[in-house]
Amino acid sequence: MEEGFAREAVATRLLTASARTSYDPAVEIDWSAPHLPGAYWLPPERSSLYGTPLWDGLTEEQRIELTKHEVASAASAGIWFETILIQMLVRHYYDADPTSRHAQYALTEIADECRHSIMFGRLIEATGCPVYRAGPVDHLLGRWLKATASGPQMYAAILIAEEILDAFQREIMADESLQPLIRMVSRIHVVEEARHVRFARDELTRQVEAAGPLALGYARLVIGRAAYSVTRRLVHPAAYAAVGIPPAVGRAAARANPHWRATLRWSAQRVLDHLTGLGLVSGPGRLLWARGGLVER
Repeated sequence: MEEGFAREAVATRLLTASARTSYDPAVEIDWSAPHLPGAYWLPPERSSLYGTPLWDGLTEEQRIELTKHEVASAASAGIWFETILIQMLVRHYYDADPTSRHAQYALTEIADECRHSIMFGRLIEATGCPVYRAGPVDHLLGRWLKATASGPQMYAAILIAEEILDAFQREIMADESLQPLIRMVSRIHVVEEARHVRFARDELTRQVEAAGPLALGYARLVIGRAAYSVTRRLVHPAAYAAVGIPPAVGRAAARANPHWRATLRWSAQRVLDHLTGLGLVSGPGRLLWARGGLVER
């Protein structure tokens, strides 16, 4: 009874916050505004090639162009994962009590994610970049995850994607030297995703407490694979071709780049600490976190 009351209390607070502070990107963002000449799309030190000889060989214009394509790649990855998330939440709602505040907040989050996916789509369109789609393996794994994930792996996967992007976007929205468009997109996403993170963290704790050792062992593997996929999807290799770097060469340089690996660890530190505290980052699953560059081997 107390657990159900606490769950409803959290959902009620989140519903109130959603009613008070939600955005319609079609209205809030001036999509027709010209881009700011000479402005980066993300802090240059967060580019996957920053600090490498490849970066040193680029002109200032090429560096700006690369960050634009990296933003488009991250937005494409965001759409990919939000589509998975929406389907997981719909499955969760299917078995829920539609009169409960918990179920009603799940629907509210789905509505938020629909707007976010539209926003990311319009961002990609505004940059003039292509949609950087998931590869065949990740595409199939996404289908499997959205159809089967439940319990700890469902909410942990949600947190991984949301909190890694959130780290980048909090920095972007505070940097007045960057393109105004990406700063506004980041601000909207950060404000609304803070509620999603609160919802997922609260539910994840309950799911871990209810799960047995076998379920948790399986969850650790799925969570590790989700972490690996999210980080590998942030910068699509084809993005490097936009500045004349062969995709395979750019990908190899990024993976070997200690500065980029440090950036990935920085972006994942908050969610890694949280999941580690819940016992969800250990054993074979931790090796996948390491392969993704999120923890030291």
